[in-house]
Amino acid sequence: MDRIVDLEGHRAAGGRADVVIIGGGIIGLSIGWKLLKAGKSVAVFERGTAGSGATRAATGMLAANVEVEPSEDDLVPLTLASQEMWPAFARELEAESGIAVDYRDHGTMIVALSRDEVDRLRFRQELLTRLGLKSVWLTGSAARERESGLRPTVSGAIFCQQDHQVDARRVSDALKAAFLTAGGQLFENAPVTSLERAGGRVSGVVTEDGTFSAGVVVLAAGAWSPQLVPGFDLPVRPLKGQSLAVRMDRRDPVLTHIVWTEQIHLAPKGDGRLIVGASVEERGFDTANTAGGIFALLEAARRVLPSIEELAVDEIWTGFRPTSLDDAPIFGEIGLDGLIVATGHHRNGILLAPVTARAISELVLNGRMDGPERSFTFQRFGRSPDRLTHGF
Repeated sequence: MDRIVDLEGHRAAGGRADVVIIGGGIIGLSIGWKLLKAGKSVAVFERGTAGSGATRAATGMLAANVEVEPSEDDLVPLTLASQEMWPAFARELEAESGIAVDYRDHGTMIVALSRDEVDRLRFRQELLTRLGLKSVWLTGSAARERESGLRPTVSGAIFCQQDHQVDARRVSDALKAAFLTAGGQLFENAPVTSLERAGGRVSGVVTEDGTFSAGVVVLAAGAWSPQLVPGFDLPVRPLKGQSLAVRMDRRDPVLTHIVWTEQIHLAPKGDGRLIVGASVEERGFDTANTAGGIFALLEAARRVLPSIEELAVDEIWTGFRPTSLDDAPIFGEIGLDGLIVATGHHRNGILLAPVTARAISELVLNGRMDGPERSFTFQRFGRSPDRLTHGF
């Protein structure tokens, strides 16, 4: 871990790497790890500590099936591609870091607790079927056979065996270890204040302690990404989410599958935590955990899992989903030579980490992206570079 640097003593000033990545969450570290394995030198600059932003707040769901919304048909090939990559990604990450990421393949259930909810759930399964996604309908009794702690009024469920989960915090720890072991430089508590430009292109990053040069800069700062490219109208905003965790008995957990309702999702982890998430709030970067937000989560959880009221509250937190205009990620160039973006992952940052690492590393190494990621460039918003106001 001796490559962790906090800029104390100006140790970053005057440095250089083939690639500098702004953002040390799961997206930035995944890209950096992939590029290191391809032989590039990489430095990551993180405004806080690695994984302390949206990654730490995430539930860790790998749910390409249950997450899909009616307006997201175009996103399905991308999420499925990344979901298929995750088992190998997890094995490789665990082998190189020595840290288990708690990959759990129990599957995911969406449950209904009323006749109206059953009707809406039937419609949801029809959507999945139309999109070629796999799911199984369960009666209420069949759902309770899988999870005996569910309320007796559960009257139907969809089960998606392919939708798995990881512990996002363990993944972050593992990526940090693998990145450093592979020779990367990680600058924590080192906010980038601006981009350095020379000869009409981005040539590095500027921090409070000096400039660090790079052949290519990758902007992967989540909801904070637009702040680094003023004038480029990068359509990403923070979408606040409040979450909490309660503590289960690891020997006799009250839940083993991820369970969704119309209001919340419940995700049991191997360390005994049961995560309850998450609110959806247009509140900017408001970090407050509110009484109303937490009450709503607990009430929705108790509605489907009555025994949760006996469990100790372990933690409460807020995170900020980096959300684009169409709730899909933005990959590639935005009209400034030497800069590549990887942001806007909305609620799918954990799921999309492997395919994002593939997309951005291919762009850095070969100047192109292949596969479904090609559909998610900045240009889909009708913002071609020659019509932008470059404000710095």
